[in-house]
Order: sequence, then structure tokens, then C-alpha cells
Amino acid sequence: MRFPVSVKPFRGQLDVAAFAGVFMLLLVFVLLASLVYTPGVNVNLPFAQDLPGTDRPTLEVAVDSSGRYYFQNQFITETALQARFREAATNNASPPTLVVLMDRETHYEIWLHLATLARDAGINDALLATSPGLSATTSAPRP
Repeated sequence: MRFPVSVKPFRGQLDVAAFAGVFMLLLVFVLLASLVYTPGVNVNLPFAQDLPGTDRPTLEVAVDSSGRYYFQNQFITETALQARFREAATNNASPPTLVVLMDRETHYEIWLHLATLARDAGINDALLATSPGLSATTSAPRP
């Protein structure tokens, strides 16, 4: 059985108004997406591969590039942070591990200072959090 072919190829000119309308909508979406506020603190972790973790409970402290401390997603002062460390060390059966999420731009001395604060509070282990390593063919970006 043969069906009649009624499809004809388009041989006229394209309507520019339709393309301009779609382009304007895309432009509006891109501009509005750039104005959206992203909550949180921007912390760019350093890259590393195959580093060990811990199986004990952890305390996470984030440090941004200007050296401010964040504990449980809240800005915290150094004295309040030391009190939280003491509280966590006494409330847990095994001492927790301090995990520091430190920005790449932050000085290493801040990590050492946090590790010393934790040790004084009874937390003996401190780890520096990293992003998963890049593949062997690429290298880490340099600031």
C-alpha cells in the first residue's frame, strides 16, 4: 500500500522575529540567573589525591580567605570556638577529629592555630579537608 506524499521542503525565508524572541528570552534568563544570591561562604579547598580520612566522629570548621571561622554554618569567634571544642571533647565517648575546611588563599598558620586550640581542648587529631584530586592528565589550577 502506498501513501500519498504531501510533505514539501521549506523553500522560503526564515522568520527572524521568532529567533529574536527566543534570543531575548535566553538573555533575560541569563541575566536573572546572575542576580540570584547564593547563600553560604565561598571556600575553595585545595586539591589532593588519595588522602586518608577518619572513621571517628568529626567536628568541621570552615575558614574563608579572610581568616574568619565558621562552625555549624555560623560565624563564630575564637573564644566561642574553643568552648565548643571543649564541649565536644567531653560529650563524646571517643575524642572527635577536627576537620578544617580551609580556603586555598588562607595562610597555613591558621590551620596550625586551630589544631592547637583543638589540642588544648582535648581533641588530638586535626585534618585539612581537600577537594578530590584531578586526573593525572590535568594539573591543579594556579591562583
